[in-house]
Amino acid sequence: MSKAIAIFDFDGTLIAGDSLLPFLERVVGKRKARFAMVRSLRAAVMRASRGKGGDIRTQVKAGLLARTLKGVPAEKAQQAADDLAGWLRWHPPTLNALRRHADKGHRVIVATGALALYMPRLLADLPVDGLMATEMESVDGVLTGHMQGGNCVRDEKARRVAELLESDGPFTTTYGYGNRPSDLPFLALMQHPTIVPTVGRRGKPKPGTDDAE
Repeated sequence: MSKAIAIFDFDGTLIAGDSLLPFLERVVGKRKARFAMVRSLRAAVMRASRGKGGDIRTQVKAGLLARTLKGVPAEKAQQAADDLAGWLRWHPPTLNALRRHADKGHRVIVATGALALYMPRLLADLPVDGLMATEMESVDGVLTGHMQGGNCVRDEKARRVAELLESDGPFTTTYGYGNRPSDLPFLALMQHPTIVPTVGRRGKPKPGTDDAE
């Protein structure tokens, strides 16, 4: 019997736009979230100019999460996840592909840099078997603002995918769906990779653009 797996990116692939900032706006308010984004970008650029900080996109994200989620009760984050569900705009071609794989009995995984805080709520109505996402640290039900286990994007996402293929395989066929260039590392591991032009909030593909992970 065939054992196939299909792995899907989320932001800009399954949905239009990037979900992180809209989520944070629902946690702390639009003004505070956007101000935190500006401060985090400036701080990351300054560190990069001094030859420090590593991956600038992950540094921006780390700063943004620390400035918005530190001290937030996990329960409040879950309420924001419920609100975010109404913001979603699915990308029909990729969503239909996911459902086709599920109908064929393929194992369906979503691998994303989005936060595990809200992803289960957004995927609740889909035939998804597993999730790889960016975890947030919490202590006694309160978020610390720190990522736990790394940022699930680019090479880290590919590492987790490779680990899954090794631990749960072998798979007779592997399918991957993601946008470029951030998903190319994990797509390189797939027998049948599909590059989805990054879908913006207006629903129009943006060939050659990266996502905000």
